[in-house]
Formats: sequence, structure tokens, C-alpha cells
Amino acid sequence: MPLMKKLTMLAGAAASARAYAKKNPEKVNQVVGKAAKFVDDKTKGKYRQQIAGAVRKVNSVTGQPGRPTGR
Repeated sequence: MPLMKKLTMLAGAAASARAYAKKNPEKVNQVVGKAAKFVDDKTKGKYRQQIAGAVRKVNSVTGQPGRPTGR
């Protein structure tokens, strides 16, 4: 598959994910929180700051207040 076609498909998927996140912010935040906790537990906190940054980025799309992972 040519590179431009792959990039176009990826951009479409990202736009769809962003639209879903805006329509279902509570559900998205709940799933992202669970995923963040799972990854943080599996990495034993090694990437906690990066995970928290990803959670904040998702929260900026959903418009919900951020609750980054932390203990």
C-alpha cells in the first residue's frame, strides 16, 4: 500500500477517534483511566509521567478535567 494511502487512512481513523471522544467523554475517560493504571502497574511506575501526559492529552480532547494516574 502506498505511503500516502496509509497516511490518509490513519488520519481518518484519528478523526473518527476524536469525534467519538467528543461524543462520549465519560466513557472515553473511564477507559483511558483504566488503561493508564494497567500500563503504569505493568511498568512499575517507570513511565508514570509519560502516561499522565497522554491522559491529559485525551482529557483535552474530551473537555473533561484531568485525573492523571498517581498514587
